[in-house]
Amino acid sequence: MPSYPFSYLFSTFALTMTQQESPIQSLMRQKTLLQIEYYTEKETFRKQTESMGIARKVKRGDAWFPIRTGKSFYNSLNQSTLEIYRTNDEGIEHNFEFGRSLAFFEVKSDGTIHYFNFTCTVSYVEGDRMVIIIPDRNNILDVQAHTNPVGVQLFFDESSYKLMFDGLDRVIKAKGNRLAYLRDLFYSKAHPEKFAFAPTKFPWLNSSQEKAVNEVLWAKDVEIVHGPPGTGKTTTLVEAINETLMRENQVMVCAQSNMAVDWICEKLVDRGINVLRIGNPTKVNDKMLSFTFERRFEAHPDYPQLWAIRKAIRQLRGHRKSHDENYHQKIDHLKARAAEIEIHINAELFNEARVIASTLVGSANRILEGQKFGTLFIDEAAQALEAACWIPIRKATRVIFAGDHCQLPPTVKSLAALKAGLGKTLMERIVENKPEAVTLLKTQYRMNEDIMRFSSDYFYHGEVETAPQIKYRGILDYDDPIVWINTSEIETEPDEPDFKEQFVGEKFGRINRGEAELTLQKLEEYCKKIGKQRILEEKIDVGIISPYRAQVQYLRKLLHKKEFFKPYQKLISVNTVDGFQGQERDIILISMVRANDNGQIGFLRDLRRMNVAITRARMKLIILGNAETMTKHPFYKQLWDYIQKVDNKE
Repeated sequence: MPSYPFSYLFSTFALTMTQQESPIQSLMRQKTLLQIEYYTEKETFRKQTESMGIARKVKRGDAWFPIRTGKSFYNSLNQSTLEIYRTNDEGIEHNFEFGRSLAFFEVKSDGTIHYFNFTCTVSYVEGDRMVIIIPDRNNILDVQAHTNPVGVQLFFDESSYKLMFDGLDRVIKAKGNRLAYLRDLFYSKAHPEKFAFAPTKFPWLNSSQEKAVNEVLWAKDVEIVHGPPGTGKTTTLVEAINETLMRENQVMVCAQSNMAVDWICEKLVDRGINVLRIGNPTKVNDKMLSFTFERRFEAHPDYPQLWAIRKAIRQLRGHRKSHDENYHQKIDHLKARAAEIEIHINAELFNEARVIASTLVGSANRILEGQKFGTLFIDEAAQALEAACWIPIRKATRVIFAGDHCQLPPTVKSLAALKAGLGKTLMERIVENKPEAVTLLKTQYRMNEDIMRFSSDYFYHGEVETAPQIKYRGILDYDDPIVWINTSEIETEPDEPDFKEQFVGEKFGRINRGEAELTLQKLEEYCKKIGKQRILEEKIDVGIISPYRAQVQYLRKLLHKKEFFKPYQKLISVNTVDGFQGQERDIILISMVRANDNGQIGFLRDLRRMNVAITRARMKLIILGNAETMTKHPFYKQLWDYIQKVDNKE
């Protein structure tokens, strides 16, 4: 991991910005910006750890406290693991998932917090149960021996940064190979090469989807499938992967998040494709687990023999006799035999699989060392930092990106690094340099036409059209599909919360109590119009979105208290915009929160985030927000005017 002072980083950045950049210089600047992001995130984490109380971390979903420990065991990969259980969830959605780093802590009788001197990794989470990979067996005894209450919290993840820095270093140093060729191609205006053969017909796809699949098949170097909301990007990508497998023995599929990898894997498995998932899925069920490397490894007929040998090694080490002259010879023999069986199992699993799937960072897993692929598919590529994409690209001959750079961008915490270009993805770079390598999916199957039209006109030059069969879809007759309830026009009683935003806690976020209560009031009114029986029989689902996490937490509390919504608990979900990425609901309500006199809207200026929010609804979209505050920004002024026009049309 590079360790440069900030003064060096900024001076290097300033220097590289003053000259025409070569691909290597641009990548070196990316590395500098990533270093700034690394230091920013590490320092932010340190300050939060020192200043934020355990209760706040639990509320944010970044900690479990108190916990109880379960059984400890060695998993199929011979890693020492420990089960832990959350004992008080209070309905809070947590942020733990496979691969994330965490630390144990204890709260002493005087209230002080003591952190254990080791970090662990999440193996998988299922409800209130989590399995953790622990570096040393003795660390488990340390945790179990403490009499004070013990908890776990997310820890700063050094490993992902190390892998991204390594990925950048490899592509910077690449010479005379495929990686160097792709690097220079992606950073230039040169046209990517294509094969020339007759297009394949796919009658079950629409014309733009069919074109996208054929463009993928023709691409020798790179192709981008640009999928706006509801246009069937996953369907198209699965078809492209399936057709590629008609021509290649094996492909690699990656995405930024575990959830995105799981989603594409499920669709591939449904098509009967043999998938080997590296890393555990976030959604733990038998269907998902059945195609993970770990579960397949355990199911191999030679695994019991391997397990027995590993057990014999542990027993030998635990009961070593000082006078046993053959100890090292026995250990070496057993280890060699175990390695031989493990290599054999790995080879069989990889030979059988048609698709190897992992997160971008997970593609650096040791079990993939030396693997090469003709084609790499990167889904949700517009949400991934460029450095993360280069990790699997070094294993591939050609790269297919899929995503939408008009939706959620990568998460960048350093404002300086963001402004300097760290948030610009490799997919965006290629879209700019090679528009001929981009195919836009143009027919959407999710939203009522009135909900979709604003997004299409503003973000996609009006090119996205609605499929005829869902153009007028709705829940109630003569209903306005999209409405904006202007809170600035609503008068409140003295004993009622007003519609002004409030700041809650340092770096925790903003809430608008009046708007939160109004959101649930409007949902209740709409549910009464539909009728309880119809909602339950047709399973009409609802999403409540707010850009602010504090508002989401407050809305969840209010929802939990209201007796009216008890029958609909499984049909209503409340989350941030990021939490709804890739999802859709029949009814969406958006609580905008911001309400002030000077038109300050903070990160709501990130219009890609709002594009995601307003395109989650199939049939009804209700926006609640202070129009006087929001419409000072031209985007929201256009959205407001559009909605008034839709609502007033005959």
